Amino acid sequence: MKILLCGYYGFENTGDEAICLAITRELTRLGHSVSVLSANPTQTANLYGVKAVKRMSPLETPLAILGTDVVLSGGGGLLQDKTSSRTLTYYLGIIGLAKFLGKRVAVFNQSIGPLSDTGCTRVAKALGNVINIVRDTGSQGLLERLGVKVQLGGDPALLLEAPTNIIQDPNQVLIAPREGQAAATDCLVELTKRLVQKGKHVVVLGFQPGWDDDELKAFDGIANTRIESTANPARALELIAQSGAVIGVRLHAVILAAAARVPFYGISYDPKVQGFCRDANALELPTTFDINILETAILEQHQPNWQAVQAMKDRARASFAWALEQKA
Repeated sequence: MKILLCGYYGFENTGDEAICLAITRELTRLGHSVSVLSANPTQTANLYGVKAVKRMSPLETPLAILGTDVVLSGGGGLLQDKTSSRTLTYYLGIIGLAKFLGKRVAVFNQSIGPLSDTGCTRVAKALGNVINIVRDTGSQGLLERLGVKVQLGGDPALLLEAPTNIIQDPNQVLIAPREGQAAATDCLVELTKRLVQKGKHVVVLGFQPGWDDDELKAFDGIANTRIESTANPARALELIAQSGAVIGVRLHAVILAAAARVPFYGISYDPKVQGFCRDANALELPTTFDINILETAILEQHQPNWQAVQAMKDRARASFAWALEQKA
């Protein structure tokens, strides 16, 4: 089967690249031919061993849709108009064109929202007669309130596995800040200093080189603290698997921690972080948080509900069959 994958790919965002790696790897394992709409087709093709097409090309994109059997929209948080209505217009446009051309369409393990009232109306209209699979119960509830038929899946990045030779260091804490979240960064800098005083060492990991740099600079000069930035999901997963705890403002820091079975704590700058942590029964805090609460959780090694995490993994794997075989 020929499958076209549409998402926020080719922008060197580690989280979205982790999703792309997981989806393309699983589809290839299942014997399908995969193409990806990407901002950097050459890079995407080389990284994942698949075909890739310029995502904004007025000629190549429609031809790619015409030449495929199935269009997967996702994963990630694509259907939202918080950042820009143009984002929503693009992804709904791909869905609409694929439907018009008679293709099988699946919204695949996305988070839905935040949406304005207008955005809700547009999404409800567009998602009729397609397969809708979301990665968190909050998104499931939103679509159900909009009258859209939906199934609960799981983030595909949960299916990624760290190398078996990784040695975990219980005294290493990995922190993944996010650009534009200065309040969270201020709290995390203070927490880092406290953790170092308690004998921990800290890795501060940027998930989108060039975007998170200002947040990373805030940690300069703190003892026993190392700063790194990567767009490579395999490298991020390696560093996370080596750690004894992960604090993520970036959603996929906590998702990759869940994949590697490392205790994780989310800072909810966006409902998608809150949604994942709540589904995993993991600690999640607002961007301006009580440092004492998070420090205590790390030192006492508070755990998420690992059975809930395993259920997410199982749904993520099963969702490939749902997307490719079920009726809309």
